[in-house]
Formats: sequence, C-alpha cells, structure tokens
Amino acid sequence: MSAESTTAVQRAQVDLLDFVDWSSVECLNYNSSHSLVNALKQGYREDEGLYLESDADEQLLIYIPFTQVIKLHSIVVKGSEEEGPKNVKLFANKEHMGFSNVSDFPPSDTAVLTPENLEGKPVILKYVKFQSVRSLTIFIEDNQSGADITKVQKIVLYGTTVETTDMKGLKKIEEHGH
Repeated sequence: MSAESTTAVQRAQVDLLDFVDWSSVECLNYNSSHSLVNALKQGYREDEGLYLESDADEQLLIYIPFTQVIKLHSIVVKGSEEEGPKNVKLFANKEHMGFSNVSDFPPSDTAVLTPENLEGKPVILKYVKFQSVRSLTIFIEDNQSGADITKVQKIVLYGTTVETTDMKGLKKIEEHGH
C-alpha cells in the first residue's frame, strides 16, 4: 500500500532540468576537467564515466538558479560508495554564497546520504521550505569515507513549477477590486 502512494506522489513531480538557468549556474572548488555539467546536464549525467569532482578539498558548493519559480520536492545525488557525498546542506533563494559564509546561514534542509541514496534513491525534502524557489544552493560538506576528493555522478531535482497563470488570475482580481 505505502509503496503505491509514494509512486503517486513521485508521479506528480517532474525533473526540473528544463527550468535550470544554465547561464548563471555556479560551482565552487571543482576540478576543471570534471565540471558540474557532467553531473547535471541531460546525457552527461546518465553517463557513468562522467562526474563532478572536487578540487582542493572534499567540499563542493553548487548554485542552481531557475528560469521560473519552482517547488522542490526531492533530490537525487548519485555517487560512489567511497567518494560520494555524505553531508549535504540545501539552501533556497540564497544568492552568492561562498565557503566563507555558508556556515553563517541555517540551511533550508540537510541530508545525510545513505548508500541507497547514492545509488539513486531520492531524498525527500522538507517540502514546506521549498515552496517558491528561485535558486537552490547545494553545499556538499564531505564524503562517505573522508577522502580528499568528492565525486558526484548525477544530480536530479524533482518538483513542480509554480504556475504563472495563477499570477495572471490574481492580477485580474486586483484590477476588479479597484
């Protein structure tokens, strides 16, 4: 019974890849030969041989703005058993965070990734915190084994768009009110 209702919830959610504003995506501390595109872009993220890899140490800071306001439901972060991410903090609508100030803000949600998560099981987020998201910052704090380098094979964001038609409807009502 419960498995069935979970899939029903999942079915309403869409892969938000089409709503990523690629021109403004940022990633800090990545190895230039293994960039974020490998984990996030269609076609690349499906290729097991391509991954995002951290550079100077194990931490990664990823900023993903959207072309429209979205509701974020869950996130998939795939990686290896050893070098896959472990502690992940998610921030909604926080612009231009850096490693120096990422700990100054309380995250919208945190996740400790399990081996199942690293194999593709979605992390269900505190939905109420991600109701009108214009951008998402993902702070990968460390990895499973305490290795120097973190590798992320795939990132998928699931949710829904906040319909623009609602806004038009609201405007109409306001105009009639005056």
